[in-house]
Amino acid sequence: MPHHSESDGYFNAEPLTDKERKIHGQGLVSVPKQIHDELDAAVFDAYGWPHDLTDEEILERLVALNHERAAEEARGLIRWLRPEFQNPDGVNEVQQQLIVDDETTPVKPKVKVEKQPWPKSLPERISAVRKVLLEQQAAMTPKDVDAYFKGGRGRVANIEELLDTLVTVGQARLTPNGTYVV
Repeated sequence: MPHHSESDGYFNAEPLTDKERKIHGQGLVSVPKQIHDELDAAVFDAYGWPHDLTDEEILERLVALNHERAAEEARGLIRWLRPEFQNPDGVNEVQQQLIVDDETTPVKPKVKVEKQPWPKSLPERISAVRKVLLEQQAAMTPKDVDAYFKGGRGRVANIEELLDTLVTVGQARLTPNGTYVV
């Protein structure tokens, strides 16, 4: 029976000595390997795959299977592992597409607020502009921010300067497309 040689780090073809066989048996060394091999075989059988696939071939098949399942879910087919637990009502809902804001497109404001008067002092203006960004939690242009204040012309350039100031002091971020977020 082959055994592991500490000196070379590989399995050796030398048979175990009586003492090694006794230690091997008492330590149940082969049990985890046997369980692992049985699990591998069961997985291969479940997928209908041959048992002699390389790691690269397994990965290729898993990627292809992932694409297949994603296409099925896009069509509304969901394969439940435990339908009685995961989908007890038997409702076949189409999975919703997850929308991730990549901050490349300004997002419509999430909260409607009543327009406020434009503050007179610089500290109040900075605070008011930051408050709009915080409340909206969306990527906004200076013009978007301006829409939250009453009256005034030519304020957009001033708001842009205030937004840049917030970026400089770490209270906002400028996205690659020129919008600002908190």
